[in-house]
Amino acid sequence: MELKLTNPIIFFDLESTGLDIAKDRIVEISLLKVFPDGTEKIKTLRINPGVKMPADAFAIHHISDEDVKDCPKFADVAKELAKDFEGCDLAGYNSSYYDLPLLVEEFLRAGVDVDFSKSKMVDVQAVFHKMEPRNLSAAYKFYCNKELNGAHGAEADTVATYEVLKAQLDKYPDLKNDVNALAKFTANPKHGVDFAGRIVMNSNGQEVFNFGKYKGRAVEDVLKEDPKYYSWMQEADFPLDTKRVLTRIRLRGLMEK
Repeated sequence: MELKLTNPIIFFDLESTGLDIAKDRIVEISLLKVFPDGTEKIKTLRINPGVKMPADAFAIHHISDEDVKDCPKFADVAKELAKDFEGCDLAGYNSSYYDLPLLVEEFLRAGVDVDFSKSKMVDVQAVFHKMEPRNLSAAYKFYCNKELNGAHGAEADTVATYEVLKAQLDKYPDLKNDVNALAKFTANPKHGVDFAGRIVMNSNGQEVFNFGKYKGRAVEDVLKEDPKYYSWMQEADFPLDTKRVLTRIRLRGLMEK
């Protein structure tokens, strides 16, 4: 079904150096402008972020330092892009939570003030999640073709989860029937150190903070430079597991002195 449009709408997506809107940079931007008459115009630009490409970002988008070394910086194309967005509505996949905030940040860093306040933003991911529930009842119906009676009761949910996993192994031949492999496949990278994901491992195998003013900084370095931060975290409303992990890292650092 073709979109009914009053204004042109731009579908856009970004590739970047990471997920921190405050410090990470765009390395590729693609715009698909759809006009009310159905005409489509696409533009894709590689951007030199001015910083070294992190290994974990490269693993996702496969854009290397070499690929962007001769590309313009965002400031060089900011005014041109601003004209592309002028008078348009916006659409993307999870763009309202990440792509749009990062794009705005880049415009501001370049000294180009783009007013998106009048643009309507359509997030296609939100449509997907609202129209196709991602809960256990939906998974049970999809994989097992059965209704989950007693949903949100612990026993019914436990049995259903077991049946769903077995059905998933039947459905996906590439999914290895091995607990170690399944654990790795389903692992949440944010839960690598503490279960709340407040402390994670970076690509160099260091524990780093995943929140706040020291986000991305090595925990040991922060505790050496700002010892009061440890006390603040211990007294604040953080999970006990996070506090335990923080104490373990602190004690390890003291023993290494």
